[in-house]
Amino acid sequence: MTQSTDLDAEDRKIVTLARSARARNGVPEGAAVRDETGRTYVAGTVALESLKLSALQTAVAMAVASGAASLEAAAVVSAAETPSGDDRAAVRDLGGPDTPVLLAGPDGVVRLRVTAG
Repeated sequence: MTQSTDLDAEDRKIVTLARSARARNGVPEGAAVRDETGRTYVAGTVALESLKLSALQTAVAMAVASGAASLEAAAVVSAAETPSGDDRAAVRDLGGPDTPVLLAGPDGVVRLRVTAG
């Protein structure tokens, strides 16, 4: 387990933003990604009849739609034990295999740090 205090300020920021999105929207997951310029994109789970996206997939899609060329890091707040393969693939598609993906619990404590690869 990685304590949130062990993270640099920018990684703490995306974890906090992801946690806020989850709580504010009352969704199972919140996510945030940081692009190569330092801009952040925050999203929650999308669960429509015709469209289902995880929070992390939605955040990556928002970054792409806003013109991001790459990602520096991603964070997801979830009750899951590990980021899904689809989530890691979305991060990898934009950020590359070495992009860090932080998984925090609903309490905001980072439980796992993996790469998108």
